[in-house]
Amino acid sequence: MREIGHQLLLTAKDSTSYIPPIETLENNSYLLSFDTDISINPQYLVDQMKDKMLRAGFTQNYTVEVKNCEDLQVAYSYEIAKEEHRTIIPCGTRILPKGCYQIQLFISPLQKTSATIPWWWLAFPIIIAGLVLFHFRKKAATTNEDANDFKSLGDFRFYPDQNKLVKAAVEIGLSNKECELLAILVEAPNQIIKREELLKRVWEDNGVVTGRSLDTYISKLRKKLKDDDRIQIVNVHGVGYKLSFSTK
Repeated sequence: MREIGHQLLLTAKDSTSYIPPIETLENNSYLLSFDTDISINPQYLVDQMKDKMLRAGFTQNYTVEVKNCEDLQVAYSYEIAKEEHRTIIPCGTRILPKGCYQIQLFISPLQKTSATIPWWWLAFPIIIAGLVLFHFRKKAATTNEDANDFKSLGDFRFYPDQNKLVKAAVEIGLSNKECELLAILVEAPNQIIKREELLKRVWEDNGVVTGRSLDTYISKLRKKLKDDDRIQIVNVHGVGYKLSFSTK
């Protein structure tokens, strides 16, 4: 406030007059006085006050009144608000004639809602961003694990945990029994797996089963692997099956 008074005096070509200390009044108001008569340019006052308030970090609304010392009548006043449409600045081109003036600044208190915002509300966007980041990282990690959890089978990738074969970008679904049978054969490539072992490991919990069921599922697997002629499920007559594939 004293700096503003100093600038007003300089504008009036007065560099020697004394500026009394700023008075702090009730209701967040402050009073600037002069020990000499002064002529005031309202627009210059508005500009100087805006500049000093911004530099001081004030963001509240405020009102400025220029009063005559004798009768305290308001000679000029204006209001600055954060909402532009509420700012009121009357004509600033009419110079106030030389006289005794006081300038009173009224600072509006901060809105209660702004001062009582819970800390967790301010942190909410950060929490949400963290959860989203965690989700995508976890999903990416899971995807990478799934991508590596396969067995190579010629041109196919066999995903036993997902009941599927993948060739290029094409997925081929497998039934539970097909998947279990193929997993057993893949464990021991080019080795004969006896029929009795296959029946026991795949159907042991399903009660009575015939060899015909085994042959049916082997036939289904052959059809799903037919796009790579290097892979064959060979029937060793009277003994069992073996998974055979070449590297031609």
